[in-house]
Amino acid sequence: MSVADAEVDVLIVGGGPVGLTARALLERWGVRVSLVEKHGELSPFPRSRLVNVRSMEIYRGLGLADEITVGAFGPEYGRIRFRDTLHDPDFATAAMVGINAPIPESPVTGAVTSQDRLEPTLLAAADAEMRFGAELVDLTEEADSVVAVLLDRRSGEETRVRARYVLAADGANSTVRQRLGIGTAGPGALAAITTVVFDADLDGWCADQPAGVYFTAHGSFLPLYPEGGWAWLGPTPEDAERTDWPGLVSRALGPDAGVRAGVSRVQHWVMNAFVAERFRHGRILLAGDAAHAIPIVGGLGMNTGIADVHNLCWKLAGVLQGWAGPSLLDTYETERHPVAHRTLRQAVANSKLMFEAQSLRHEQLQAGEAAPVRVELPWSDRYFAQLGLVLGVAYCSDAVLTDGSTPPEPSHTDPEPSDTGPEPSGTGTDYVPTAEPGHRMPHLWLTPDRSTLDSFGEWFTLLTPDPAAWEQQTTAPGVLHIERLSDEHADVCGLGPQGALLVRPDGHIGARWRDRAPSDTTLHQALTAIGGSPRSSR
Repeated sequence: MSVADAEVDVLIVGGGPVGLTARALLERWGVRVSLVEKHGELSPFPRSRLVNVRSMEIYRGLGLADEITVGAFGPEYGRIRFRDTLHDPDFATAAMVGINAPIPESPVTGAVTSQDRLEPTLLAAADAEMRFGAELVDLTEEADSVVAVLLDRRSGEETRVRARYVLAADGANSTVRQRLGIGTAGPGALAAITTVVFDADLDGWCADQPAGVYFTAHGSFLPLYPEGGWAWLGPTPEDAERTDWPGLVSRALGPDAGVRAGVSRVQHWVMNAFVAERFRHGRILLAGDAAHAIPIVGGLGMNTGIADVHNLCWKLAGVLQGWAGPSLLDTYETERHPVAHRTLRQAVANSKLMFEAQSLRHEQLQAGEAAPVRVELPWSDRYFAQLGLVLGVAYCSDAVLTDGSTPPEPSHTDPEPSDTGPEPSGTGTDYVPTAEPGHRMPHLWLTPDRSTLDSFGEWFTLLTPDPAAWEQQTTAPGVLHIERLSDEHADVCGLGPQGALLVRPDGHIGARWRDRAPSDTTLHQALTAIGGSPRSSR
């Protein structure tokens, strides 16, 4: 065994929102964690723009939701608008459901906020080690650990870190994924895009009709912060190095705009679309863009990565702390891989619908229809109505027990690997709350300001109308909390007077007993089975 300069439980590679969220989650679990980021600071670019309702639920659990909301746009910005130019009327518009207004299915509302506004909040949410300017250049898997070689990009010095596990959240061009030789499936690179950050007084065109994104025939315009600032996104010109960016953005605003853009930053990037063939290689796990690169249309990419680590971190903690077996980590890929494929399909469909709207308007203009004609497409009121994909995710794995307290049988109805496991309720747009095992626990108000979702944290939660009937169960001390459900809520969840739901730390239902416990060891057996312990009877 080689000698390392430092040892940690989990080494996180990549300091974007996914890596930073994992750092905060693992610290809550008491896991020794170190995060390394090859760049010398947090990204100064706005990049991802949307914290959806499910991510905001996760951040509510971390105590960060209010702070994120304070720095974000108001809900009226939870809308997209299509225009010929930024100062023309809308020819199509759509609301971002769960962003533009509260929804009854959740205790929180998502937010439009720039990634460079979100990341400092996530960084401050944990005290675990964070090393900027440290680039992973090599890693070696050993019997019970992974040794990573890190290059300090300022001094040129190399150090070695031994970790029990490595969590790779190092982006679509992941060094870790490439070194492991893990391939990808999907369309690949869709387009070369440039983001230009600029200042201009555009309130006269947008203040009365706010939006998170304005799609125009000359690129997309995004307000960056409530106090000001804009970004333009468009195809990267062939001669990008010689492009007059202030002139380009000023022309994109419209021939009669009379506004000169003051450009502060320019970033070129590639819009990718793929899913990694595997999310795990021994003690190394992929998350976020390293595991799946999702096109930006629809705001699904970052949020999918946040859900990845919310699924993974409690499992890592269980294995590291000894109350779960190593096989529990197998369920991470089993559960999240199908979600990544469904999300990729939705994002590609979103891109197609966006281009259809712009193409139809282009045809109208060519036909001489100068006045905007409203584009009526089937998606016009459902474009961002993706609650089925966001809240309706259902897991099928050994970490979910059926009503008979056994793992569900894998689905064999669809031979495509990306579609195994239960589909979200309805389609990607529809969401019907359900207390079926595998699904996210429905939001129900336990008190006027406390949701069922607030019951979950660094533990399993048993929700039951009769806590006394379950409190004598033999369970793992410190792992389980018992919470009373009202009879009304029990009915909604399909429970009898002594029924119960066992909810995992990530808020997904691990098991359900419609009525009383089958035996005095029911909970112990369920926790053992879900945790993948060698003591499990299955």
